[in-house]
Amino acid sequence: MKVPKISEAVVKRLPVYLRYLNSLKVMNVRTVSSQQLGEALDLNPAQIRKDLAYFGEFGRKGIGYEVNYLVEKIKSILKLDRQVNVLLVGAGHLGHAISNYNAYLKDNMKIIAIFDADPMKVGKKIANLIIQPLEELAQAVKEKDIRIGIIAVPADAAQSVADHLVDAGVAGILNFAPTNLRVPEWVRVHDADVTMELHSLAYYL
Repeated sequence: MKVPKISEAVVKRLPVYLRYLNSLKVMNVRTVSSQQLGEALDLNPAQIRKDLAYFGEFGRKGIGYEVNYLVEKIKSILKLDRQVNVLLVGAGHLGHAISNYNAYLKDNMKIIAIFDADPMKVGKKIANLIIQPLEELAQAVKEKDIRIGIIAVPADAAQSVADHLVDAGVAGILNFAPTNLRVPEWVRVHDADVTMELHSLAYYL
């Protein structure tokens, strides 16, 4: 089946569906309707059906969706049915927090390497991973088939780190630095700027 171009909004809702479906799976819930999903997630049931229909017909009229089946299908759509190796650049306070979150990551996605430009940090261990120098990043990406890089460095160092990641062939970047990155079209960047989120949240107060 040829999948049409999917909007970013749809892609961002898929992990929301997956998280809730996983909670149902833990409770041994076998089926769920789009109406029930909508009520639980505060979303329009028609939107949920439309989102899922982009990728196939997963539900049955009068029954809804089989939870286990839909979990596996969404994992496949998000490419979480295989190992996704991630690296982290930046072993400061934020880097420590992110790497310690590694224990909670599921669905075959793990941070498997940490890098930093500070010689005083290289060789030390965070969350059972030894901090490596940036010079070893490209080799690690190739040898360990790393697809995603997390940037947790100050803004003035972020572009240089992004360049290292791009040169190494990393196609996905999660950027925690408060700056816009310049990357080729084939590289996808998602920004996680806490300050910007707080500023936009303040508007609604």
